[in-house]
This record gives sequence, structure tokens and C-alpha cells, in this order.
Amino acid sequence: MKSKIYLLGLIVLFFISCKKQESIKVTTDDYCAAVDTVTGIMVHDIFSPPVASRIYVYPNIAAYEIMVQNSTKYQSLQGQLKGLDSIPKLDPKSGVNENLAALIAHIEVSKQLIFSEEALEKYRDSLYEKWGSENQKEFDISKEYALKVVERIKIWMSKDNYKQTRTFSKFSVHPDQAGRWQPTPPAYMDGVEPHWGEIRTLVMDSASQFKPKAPYPFSIDKNSAFYKEAKETYDVGNMISKKLTEVEITKSKQIPEESAIASFWDCNPYATVTQGHMMFAKKKNTPDAHWINIAKIALKKSKSDFKTTVFAYTKTSIGIFESFISCWDGKYKTNVVRPETYINQNIDENWRPQLQTPPFPEYTSGHSVVSSCSSIILTSIFGDNFSYTDDSELPFGLPKRNFKSFKQAASEASISRLYGGIHYRAAIENGVVQGTNLGTYINSKIKFFKSK
Repeated sequence: MKSKIYLLGLIVLFFISCKKQESIKVTTDDYCAAVDTVTGIMVHDIFSPPVASRIYVYPNIAAYEIMVQNSTKYQSLQGQLKGLDSIPKLDPKSGVNENLAALIAHIEVSKQLIFSEEALEKYRDSLYEKWGSENQKEFDISKEYALKVVERIKIWMSKDNYKQTRTFSKFSVHPDQAGRWQPTPPAYMDGVEPHWGEIRTLVMDSASQFKPKAPYPFSIDKNSAFYKEAKETYDVGNMISKKLTEVEITKSKQIPEESAIASFWDCNPYATVTQGHMMFAKKKNTPDAHWINIAKIALKKSKSDFKTTVFAYTKTSIGIFESFISCWDGKYKTNVVRPETYINQNIDENWRPQLQTPPFPEYTSGHSVVSSCSSIILTSIFGDNFSYTDDSELPFGLPKRNFKSFKQAASEASISRLYGGIHYRAAIENGVVQGTNLGTYINSKIKFFKSK
């Protein structure tokens, strides 16, 4: 009897050992979680909005280029994005799990772009251990191919002029030159990324391709367009302050809508808090992170598959990256003074905006450009009337907001800069035009789908 049981056990073990291991399953949720992990690290590391756009775009492109290797629907961006070529080809018979390789590439490229590498390595290693236990052979083959693509992407991104701009001079501030940007309270930081317009574009012919209309000529004449714009920002800020005071007096729980909108779209990673002699940074999303999360919300609501997920993140991040180059190129060329500085010098020396003024020149509004461009791109993917609930700011203590479309959200994000007291109306409206034109151009210029 014992010998029969022993023999039966050997047979069972034989069949178990011969049983083919199942393929490692990598889902939309897995990819979104990896993007969210990188976002969390970026918030912790306090990257500027322009630099954050770079951290999003290259990992997504790396994943996309793997995902399209044997796709019948999507096509490569090689030859379409400046300098992108020589992505290693994938033999369909190699045994590589494309979804797995795409996610590995995303993580490994991200690691090259952040400061807190250990945090991402910890996340990565937990996934590697899990995948290896599920199917070691498939994991090893997929990882080997992914790393080949990563090496190619690293070479490509190293030539975008980012490293060179780290050594360029700081932005020169001349307080005696009226109308020019000056550092603002409370931190009085230097101008952030004054050379971002020199970063290699991916799609645009040049950083100035979508150059906006010129700002109004600086003037302190009360009849001038510039003064009237500053006065509008001042009056709107006072109106909101009055409403907030009434809320405090009546102990109402209903925050004025304009104030709620300004706070929701603040997205200033440089916001600081002063306590006594100490000053520390508040952890906040960047505009990039907010719109990347909106893409995730749309993907989850539409129950998109893995390939659609990588495509949507990639196209959105390309738009955001180009938006910051376009906007920053203009900011430092026009070098327009912020409302806070102008109002304090010419209207009311005690006035403060609801939002802290970000540390760079005013024209045009970055959120207007980025939001408008992102809305055009997301609309091209999910449709005109895609309603959703935006929970992007929940981690920062702000409630959800509902939108009927991406364009409505972009419009609200843009006007939030007036409510927050950090922009004039021209920078907002012309920023919207700038971002809309850029998004439309990207939609027509880059071909993501193969011709039928």
C-alpha cells in the first residue's frame, strides 16, 4: 500500500512539474499604480512643473514603444518624435510578455529621473519578486528585453539638453526695471527653470511655434490696459476675501465657489508655510500630476485595456511636456511682473492673493496652457462629453469636483488663476489659445494608429 501511495505521489509531482506555468498578468491597474507611485515620489521630492513633465513623458514613451512592437492597432513613434529611433525589435516568438516588459521599462526609466531612487526600488523589487514567483522564465525574458529598450531611451533622453540647462546661469532680476518679474513672498525664490524653452521639443518645430499674442505694454497709467487688468485681479481678490470673511462671521460651511476653484487647481509644489522662524514646503501636486490623474480617472471609468492605458498616458504626457516648453519659452522672454508685485507697488501695498504666487514670470498662465492642451488630447481619446468626478486633490485635503467634460475642467483650471490672484486675464485667455492650438497640432501631427 505504501509503495502505491509513494508511486502516486511521484506521478502527481511529475504532472505538476510538467504543467506549463501561466503567463504573468499585468493590468491597467498595475500600470496606473506605477504611475501613481512615481507621482507620489515627485510630490515628496518637490520637482518643478516643467521637470515633472519630463519625468512623466519618457517612461510612458518607453512603455509605449514596447507595447506597439507587435500591435495590429498602434504604431511606433520612431521617426515622429525628434531623435527617437533604434528601438530594439521584438521577435514575436521570443516569449516576451509585452505588457510586463512595458511596465518594467516604465519603472526603470522613471528611476533614472527622480531623486528618491530607493523608494522606487522598494516598489520595483516587490513587483519583481512577485512576478518571478509567478513565472521566472517569462519574467527574466521580458525583463531582458525591457532593459534593452530602457538603454535606448536613456541615450535618447540624455540628448534633450536637460543636463546642459542645469549648468546655465540663473535668471537675472533687475528690481529697478519696471514691469519685469521680481521674486515674490514668502520665500522670494529665484525664477524656476529659466532655460526650459531650450529643452528639445518632441513634436513642435521649435519652442516658439505657438508663440502667444504679446502681453499688454506695461504701464501704471490708470487708463492703460495693463493697469485695468491688474485692477481686475485686485478687485476679484477683494471680492473673494469679502465672501470668505462673511463665511467666518456667519460660521457657514459653504466656501465661496471662486475660492474653492482657486484652491482645487492651485497645484503649486513651491507653496510654503511659515511658523515662527521656520519655513517649510507644503506637499502639493503639479499641474502635470493633476492632469495625469485625470487621465487615470478616465481610463478607470471607461474600463480601458492595458494598451489603451499606455497609449492615453503617453499621448497626454507628450502634450504636457510640449506645453511647458512652449509656455516657459514665452514666460522668460516676456518677463512680465506678477499681479502681487504690481498691485503692492501701485494699488495696495498690503494686498495678498489667495494663492501663493509661483516663482516665475507671469505671461502666459502655465495652467491655462497645460490644461487646455491636455483637455484637447483627452477629448480626442475619450470623447467630447466625457463626464467624471475629479478626486486628484483628495490626498491634499480638498474635496472632489464634478465635470461634464475635459474642456469644462480646463476652463475652470484657467479661470482659477484669476480667482487665486496670481495672473491677469490676458495671460489666462491667451494661454488657453496657446494650449488649444498646441493640443490640436499634436492630435493632427502624431499618428498613433496604423492605417486600416
